[in-house]
Amino acid sequence: MNGEEIKNTLKKYNLQSWSKQRNINPISIEKGDGIYFWDYDGNRYSDMSSQLVNMNLGFANKAIADAIKEQVDQYCFVGPSYGAESRAKLAKKIIELMPDNMGKVFFTNAGAESNENAVKMARMFTGKSKVFSRYRSYHGSSFGAGNLTGEPRRYALEPGVPGFVKFFDPYIYREAIDFESEEVATKYYLAKLREQIVYEGPDSIAAIVLETITGSNGVIIPPEGYLPGVRKLCDEFNILLIFDEVMTGWGRTGKMFGFENFDVKPDIVTFAKGVTCGYVPLGGVVVNKEIAAYFDDNLLSCGLTYSGHPLACAAGVACVNYYEEEDILTNVNKVGKILGEKLEVMKASHPCVGDVRYIGLFSAVELVKDKKTKEALVPYGKDSEGIMGKILGELKERKFMTYTHENMILIAPPLIITESQLEEELLKLDEVLGIIDKDYI
Repeated sequence: MNGEEIKNTLKKYNLQSWSKQRNINPISIEKGDGIYFWDYDGNRYSDMSSQLVNMNLGFANKAIADAIKEQVDQYCFVGPSYGAESRAKLAKKIIELMPDNMGKVFFTNAGAESNENAVKMARMFTGKSKVFSRYRSYHGSSFGAGNLTGEPRRYALEPGVPGFVKFFDPYIYREAIDFESEEVATKYYLAKLREQIVYEGPDSIAAIVLETITGSNGVIIPPEGYLPGVRKLCDEFNILLIFDEVMTGWGRTGKMFGFENFDVKPDIVTFAKGVTCGYVPLGGVVVNKEIAAYFDDNLLSCGLTYSGHPLACAAGVACVNYYEEEDILTNVNKVGKILGEKLEVMKASHPCVGDVRYIGLFSAVELVKDKKTKEALVPYGKDSEGIMGKILGELKERKFMTYTHENMILIAPPLIITESQLEEELLKLDEVLGIIDKDYI
């Protein structure tokens, strides 16, 4: 097929996620290389969101492709109860990268499945039912993960499953209180969370689930001491702490896992995305040694046909090796520093930019109508005039490809991006922010 035939066939036969189907207009992709991809007309686009914040190593990584091909030549699939070398190697590598309290990994196919199975394990292990998660969170859209999710994408699942309890992010920029320091903010948010735990009944709460850094809902970075404080609350009330590392894992924040930035050890970690960079779907749940030992003599009531798929695990081994051998974290920290500096300049120079948040190569630009009042460019959960879609269209015209959520523009390029590539792309973003200043403020 040519590009037009692919597009028309998709529109006729395929349902596209998160879209009203009538006016979708997918770009048909012919090839990709590094941070770039091309359509069938030869137009080159820059992938400034790593697709869905998963293609950390970009397109056409030969090491990953060769590992998949080698596994294909051996066999493509054996069931989860059989021994597969790629599965064994990847499980060992993952545990070696984790803190010393972690024990074993259960493989899934994606982030949503990882979070659902983490909740199941927490309930089985503790014998308790309630699970806390935050309002500004996204943990997946399948039924269990969708109930865990806090933002508007959960609405289609409601009325929801009993036992899922929501609490508020430490979202200092949007807080009505003017905190004098991050430490003061942390004290406030932890006190409110502790109060809610007491009101819900600690003996009924199995786990608190957090995106280590809130992802699509604004790259909200926890204030100083917040995550260790949540850890202390979990210890006090015998609650498991689960970190969703689906986006922040595998080098995105400048550490292999996001929680490493905050001096805290979780009980359970979920991952997906960057473990294979999307070359083959894979996710997983890592549990601590105590939970792992519990399932030595108690049934692990979790199962998936494709758990630890050999092709996916082969891709995972190649990815993890590449992160380490090519010293990807050094590049993330070096180029991420430039990203932060450039975003701060944009914040200072554009009336439409209320805040910028960044860590490693994970960042968001929060758009406002008024810097003093912090009125969001579009109301939460509503964009009746399609303003964010129009902004996305301006970026797309400049071949700067990313996505928006609420009043945020996400910038999370592949971790292999160079300084010169980043600077070239940020000029396009700066130009579009100027248009927003003129047309929407």
